[in-house]
Amino acid sequence: MAKCFPLVSIGMPVRNCQETLRPALRSLLAQTFRDWELLLINDGSSDGTLKIAQQFKDPRIKIYHDGNFRGITTRLNQAIAMSQGQYFARMDGDDVAYPERFERQVNYLDQRRDIDLVGAWMIIFGPNGIPFGKRTDPETHADVCAKPFARLRISHPTFVGRIGWFSRYGYRQEAIRCEDQDLLLRSYRFTQFANVPEILLGYREEGIHLKKVLTGRRFWSCCLFREFLQQRRPDVAVRAVMEQIAKAFLDCIAVGTGLNYRLLRHRALPITEGDRQRWLKVWGSVNSS
Repeated sequence: MAKCFPLVSIGMPVRNCQETLRPALRSLLAQTFRDWELLLINDGSSDGTLKIAQQFKDPRIKIYHDGNFRGITTRLNQAIAMSQGQYFARMDGDDVAYPERFERQVNYLDQRRDIDLVGAWMIIFGPNGIPFGKRTDPETHADVCAKPFARLRISHPTFVGRIGWFSRYGYRQEAIRCEDQDLLLRSYRFTQFANVPEILLGYREEGIHLKKVLTGRRFWSCCLFREFLQQRRPDVAVRAVMEQIAKAFLDCIAVGTGLNYRLLRHRALPITEGDRQRWLKVWGSVNSS
């Protein structure tokens, strides 16, 4: 008898997220799309993350633990190598998927054979699940990649793509805190991206950590400079780095003055009452006892 493989493999490296893992896993179990496997890789957690993961007995949840800390890029590449599905999806241990997330994104990829990677919109929430904004990225490849010297507009936690695409390009360890953008930058000229124009994920952001933001900008600048030099576009390489320096300056002002999302408006656009009500329903369902 031929072995049946899941259609979607979900890569979830986790590290010290005992406070957030339960709702994340419950949101996967509540998916309207059922044909998936979860590759949950414990990346050297020192808290109760592993114990909590082991409490979920669904056979689709496959837990890997070697006791070591390797970092997210190594763990994501590990998950890609282990995947049995036609599609590979991203999920973090502190986010919450809407019930229709994978149904919507898989249908999109099934209907659009030219698309290699699809993302979605996100609602941004903080402590106790309180929503305070959303991120909406454009649907078409041309619009997603309109300004590659700044940012390619797909949010990493919403990635769902063909496994061949992930296997071909993979994640690079040098792209610290910008591994997703580096992956997109290296591949956008040769592949096709899209976004489902619908909120399908709750993204946890309990404040802006300046050190992490500046680290990401530093390494993203290096990735941009290297890529555009390889494309023999030195003017764009210099422009890209200068733009990241300017954005880093704005980040410092925003965090230093406490204005945060008022200055960094791209991080959290206003939500409608419908957005809020829908999110609160999702949040309530994954946090009920």
